[in-house]
Amino acid sequence: MMSAERGASTHTLDAYLRDLEGLADAVGGDITHATPEQLRVYLEGILTQGLAPRTAARRLSCLRQFFQFLFAEGVRQDDPTSALDSPRQGGRLPKYLAEDEVDLLLKAAKAETSPQALRLTTVLELLYATGLRVSELVSLPLASVARERPVLIVRGKGNKERMVPIGAPARAAVAAYLEVRSQFIPANVKSSRWLFPSRAATGYLSRDTVAKALKNLAIAAGIAPSRVSPHVLRHSFASHLLAHGADLRSLQQMLGHADITTTQIYTHVLDERLRRLVETNHPLAGLSLPE
Repeated sequence: MMSAERGASTHTLDAYLRDLEGLADAVGGDITHATPEQLRVYLEGILTQGLAPRTAARRLSCLRQFFQFLFAEGVRQDDPTSALDSPRQGGRLPKYLAEDEVDLLLKAAKAETSPQALRLTTVLELLYATGLRVSELVSLPLASVARERPVLIVRGKGNKERMVPIGAPARAAVAAYLEVRSQFIPANVKSSRWLFPSRAATGYLSRDTVAKALKNLAIAAGIAPSRVSPHVLRHSFASHLLAHGADLRSLQQMLGHADITTTQIYTHVLDERLRRLVETNHPLAGLSLPE
């Protein structure tokens, strides 16, 4: 069901299989008849092992989907996960760069005009301009940027397509890169359907290659490399959009989140913007109270 109906990736299927196997070890075999108490003990055991609440929450999500499936198929007459509470995940905020730090990265990337530099500039511009996951970026087909359209058609998680606007700077970077793209097509390959062809087994640029290139770029820009990654740029895209007035629903669509609660991790930016708004515009702002 997860594969055929929801289009889950191999990575997701493997992770869910490991979660269910972990439950089987905990209850001593058949999990289809696990009781709510067994599931509660299993989840509490995960937390006492020192695993992060986020990991426990993901495992609970797996169990809920599994037992909801059994209930829907008539294998069980109840859903034992319905009374389970989600582990508290705390208030960890996404890591993101300041706008001037992104500018430093872009300046460092554009300091050279080699084919590798043009490709890296395009990767950086697209990540920051669209908020794509790095896996979505590297697997973009060449056709996705044909005719300089102002949007990208992206195939994301669950094999779902979405449209993401792409601004003029990113389109200009793509155009410059396309002039040298042929140099990255392997000699034994006549043509490539990928925007970022390479010698990797997939035929396109690997995620690790992008991550390493960004860390080297961070060093050149004077930023700690530990603070820069493809996902940090995705967080930066979302945080900066919200800071400049974007709404959560639009951001949800652009990021490809199935549930808006996932997008709500970025509301820390809205909280900060509202605080500044009150501090600078409220008639009592800046006034000290009499003692």
